[in-house]
Amino acid sequence: MLALALVTLCAPAAAEETKVCGAPVALADGWSIATQAEVGLDPGKLCELDAFIAQWPEANIHAVVVVRNGKLAMERYFRAADERFGDKLGKVKFGPEVKHDVRSISKSATSLLVGIALAEGKFPALDSSVFDAFPEYADLRTSEKVRITFRDLLTMSGGLLWDENRPYSDPLNNEEGMINAADPFRYILSQPVAYPPGTVYAYSGGGTSLLGETLVKSTGQSLPDYARDKLFAPLDITDFEWLNVGRSRRLGAFGSLRLRPRDAAKLGRLLLTDGQWNGRQVLPAGWAVESIKPRINGEGLFFYGYQWWLGRSFRNGAEFTWAAGVGLGGQRLYVVPALDLVVMVNAGHYDGPLQGVIPLGIFTRVVLPAVKD
Repeated sequence: MLALALVTLCAPAAAEETKVCGAPVALADGWSIATQAEVGLDPGKLCELDAFIAQWPEANIHAVVVVRNGKLAMERYFRAADERFGDKLGKVKFGPEVKHDVRSISKSATSLLVGIALAEGKFPALDSSVFDAFPEYADLRTSEKVRITFRDLLTMSGGLLWDENRPYSDPLNNEEGMINAADPFRYILSQPVAYPPGTVYAYSGGGTSLLGETLVKSTGQSLPDYARDKLFAPLDITDFEWLNVGRSRRLGAFGSLRLRPRDAAKLGRLLLTDGQWNGRQVLPAGWAVESIKPRINGEGLFFYGYQWWLGRSFRNGAEFTWAAGVGLGGQRLYVVPALDLVVMVNAGHYDGPLQGVIPLGIFTRVVLPAVKD
């Protein structure tokens, strides 16, 4: 029997109509609300969500939000165990106004901030050397390392030796080494060169942390403050946390952002509107397109852009490409330009393979089949 207690939010329609599961709640947060039928979604298909999740007795899904044609059409929430950046919270009753870790989707948000700062003239040129922004580490500067650019950091191709695939208990896990370092930026830049910069994808929270610290240096604001002023407030996001983590309390860009699921979906919406939200230009024109261009071969069959994963799915005989923010535990933000579709999934699978199975299945086997051509 499924251990999750489901908060269904399923409202039966009139007897002759199909049941609607997950009708969204109207809040003063900038979202326009639509019925699923109004935006070309099949309510019956979306109501298969519970049965799909129930295939896994240990499933720990927390939220599913669907936006079509710019309108919020579905939000489903559940009650289950969760964490706040590793701190156990016990069972949480999730809902429209409850924040959730987005983990490494924080990297995608950091990339958006880089674009904003670039347009303001408050970020170094993307093809300039990272070491130019960190003169305090001149003793680590070598002829190989000086070639690392900010564009390389955005595409996870900085070339420094970095391994986050080990268990977090392993002292050779570089993310843990960075978190536990008194000076995390010296720790990152002191790693040996493994590949010529810009040539090989190697996932690195260290690279994103350098981007975040450069934003702090170049804007004169903390990362949470700059994000609030330039990204979240323009998106009508008033309730968020961006935790300062690690021994130094100077880290966060790589994974400590917390957002309400329907607010996280707004980041995806920016990618479909050339950076606009409700008629306001939030990102500089063109940055969204640049962000999700394939830049390098990523993990497996994925391409990678500027801190966004780029993949594809098969539906009704056709291939659809998508961009995604991907976070530990099953945090997934899928954006499908050809369908004008955004799907946000939050989960608590911080350990084990289901974080890569159930959220992707919700996207490909529940939501995509519900989209009417």
